[in-house]
Amino acid sequence: MYIDVPNRVVHAANGVSYAYRRYGPSNRPPLVLLQHFRGTLESWDPALVDLLAARRDVITFDNTGIGLSTGRTPRTVREMAVDALSFLTALGLERVDLLGHSMGGFVAQEIALIRPGLLRRLVLAATAPRGAAGTHGWSDDIVAHVHSDHLGVQGYLYTFFNHTETSQRSGLEFFGRYIERTRDRDLPVSREAREAQYEAVVEWGIPDHDALQRLRAIHRPVLVTGGDSDLVTPPHLSHVLTGMLPKAHVHIYPDSGHGFLFQHHKDFAAEVLEFLD
Repeated sequence: MYIDVPNRVVHAANGVSYAYRRYGPSNRPPLVLLQHFRGTLESWDPALVDLLAARRDVITFDNTGIGLSTGRTPRTVREMAVDALSFLTALGLERVDLLGHSMGGFVAQEIALIRPGLLRRLVLAATAPRGAAGTHGWSDDIVAHVHSDHLGVQGYLYTFFNHTETSQRSGLEFFGRYIERTRDRDLPVSREAREAQYEAVVEWGIPDHDALQRLRAIHRPVLVTGGDSDLVTPPHLSHVLTGMLPKAHVHIYPDSGHGFLFQHHKDFAAEVLEFLD
């Protein structure tokens, strides 16, 4: 189970020591998960990772300057992607599938453009293309919740789940799984790292038609997913992504927000595994 998977460390050529966890069968290309804003090894839903790891070699990690990884957090998505590639190279990986959630989806898109030969298939969850209208920064209420020094249960419920009884109940269930691991937990993200990450998020969202057109260069199969009531990344951006990517299809999950993949973890895992197969 993911809550029992030990923390590991790999030393990369860029001088960074990356913290990561890995488990699942090794007979297929690894599935590498790329984390959302201020996310760490702990921020993945254990129930979701367990379902994915039943059939895939799953790798989660802290990028540079995050959690247990060393170094200074990059201030652009491209730098984050280059650092993630350093981590993958340090593990000796030559072919992978990527699943990027939110900001991790930004990084996944950039990796697909920088190193297309590395990527087999791509899953983009609750994320947005670079330069699209309506992605330049977050609303004041979202910023107030996600920039707090302690992102507690209320912050998760407001930001990641729809404001309905059913979705909020799913959020409480997720939070119970989130705190279940009691030994060797990852470190929280520092204020300095959060500020650097948010600069990267804002820079990614500056309206730029030419940047948006870059998506046409990604010719790998892509699964685009989102929640129908996402306050952080509105679902219409999933349709923008799908329209720009040559080999993509989209699935929007009902009564869910930015954390739809935690609320609908069983259905989402099944869809991802079928897509990757």
